[in-house]
Amino acid sequence: MQTLGPLRPRFPELLKRPWLIKPFSLRAFSSIPPSDYSNQSRGGLPRFFSETLPSSKGGVIRVQGDEFWHITKVLRLKTDDRVELFNGKGGLVEGFIQNIDGTAIDFVALEDPKQVLPQTPQWHVFAAFGSLKGGRADWLVEKCTELGASSVTPLLTERSSAISDNRVERLQRVMLAASKQCQRLHEMKLNHPMKIDKLVPLVAKSKLSFIAIAEATPLVSALTSAIKEPSGLIIVGPEGDFSEKEVNMIKQAGATTVGLGSHRLRVETATIAILATLMLWSDSQKITNP
Repeated sequence: MQTLGPLRPRFPELLKRPWLIKPFSLRAFSSIPPSDYSNQSRGGLPRFFSETLPSSKGGVIRVQGDEFWHITKVLRLKTDDRVELFNGKGGLVEGFIQNIDGTAIDFVALEDPKQVLPQTPQWHVFAAFGSLKGGRADWLVEKCTELGASSVTPLLTERSSAISDNRVERLQRVMLAASKQCQRLHEMKLNHPMKIDKLVPLVAKSKLSFIAIAEATPLVSALTSAIKEPSGLIIVGPEGDFSEKEVNMIKQAGATTVGLGSHRLRVETATIAILATLMLWSDSQKITNP
């Protein structure tokens, strides 16, 4: 994908219609607080990913690859249809399809691109899901994306010791598809697999870290005495749980052990239960402590 620079639109009347006129910005990327752009996820135009966005109103870029296929073959969009592009880093721009050829579309910006600031809270998930089968790892990554996790890191433990490169590539595709579906503007980062000894220093530096352990203090009870932090670490073990040595290493680094009820949960269930609870807890703090 590359920026082709200013152009003479094939359909210049589109840029002149009153319902398309946007307030002029002196900055190519105007910053918008999350609270002022909260309706960005409430439907609207079809949205597609592009690492490169036009630098200003009237700019054009070519969209190729998987997104071209999605635009033309799945949604069957046509010339002059209006769409949005986002870059996964908060950038968003509205425009229209100027041209479609055999391998790409030309996208014309109808406005200067916006830059939406990151939202809080920021929770980072560390889960030993490398050995999950039957699409369960896909489901975990998809739901973490939708719920707003900042990052997901596959943990390599004594009982979950590998994850293939092909699987990581698939999970990245799942993550992108989920970002588009839930209209998330800031991409969730999928980190390289990590061993426990590399996790321990991160726990030590974090003000708030939770590790899921059977028969520990219920998560909701633990939150009543937890410091008020909008970010932290979520740590979930493999199907056979962490070894005693691994649990002790993580606890000694400063993580709080939390329980999730009397039933034994799958890795993906435990991960989503903790993440959903902490996202709601963090949101409630924003309301009571603006």
